[in-house]
Amino acid sequence: AGAASCGQNTSHTTAAKGDSTSANSPTTKTADKIVYVNADTLSAQYEYFKDAKAKLEGKAKKAQENLQSKGQAFQRELAEAEQKAATMSASERQATEERLARKQQELAQLNQNASASLAQDEQSEMTAVYNSITEYLTKHAKDNGYQYVLTYSKTNPAVIYADEKLDITKEVVAALNKEYKAKKTDKK
Repeated sequence: AGAASCGQNTSHTTAAKGDSTSANSPTTKTADKIVYVNADTLSAQYEYFKDAKAKLEGKAKKAQENLQSKGQAFQRELAEAEQKAATMSASERQATEERLARKQQELAQLNQNASASLAQDEQSEMTAVYNSITEYLTKHAKDNGYQYVLTYSKTNPAVIYADEKLDITKEVVAALNKEYKAKKTDKK
């Protein structure tokens, strides 16, 4: 709707102001100033996005393994305490229950902290990816005289139809990957 409505508004305005013969030329010029990037393709092919996603998945897997290991150790300790419960005095049993309750709370807190940390890392990484894309697109739009750069995505279709001639995704992905590789090489 965004690309279609932008072009339609321009042609209605032009037709109202000028004669019908000059209406087509300004519409074409304005339409050429509107391009789009396919967000699905961009996220599938932009190396920085793929690296950031892999990094986050690695962190999540490591955190999951750590929590799982601590959870299993707690379960073993709990089973051991249950086996010994019959031979414990009342005060020993109470102390063991309190210690295990604290450990269970610590485990729950560790899980919560890990989730919060992963969410924060994800937001930070995705913000960096988004910033690199928008910085490049802003420069690219200015260099090419684009008035609008829209995004298109099948999962979040704000634009219902976009002419493939206006799709600059391939050139954007190629340029972003080139910049990313150069930055990656500079860091080594």
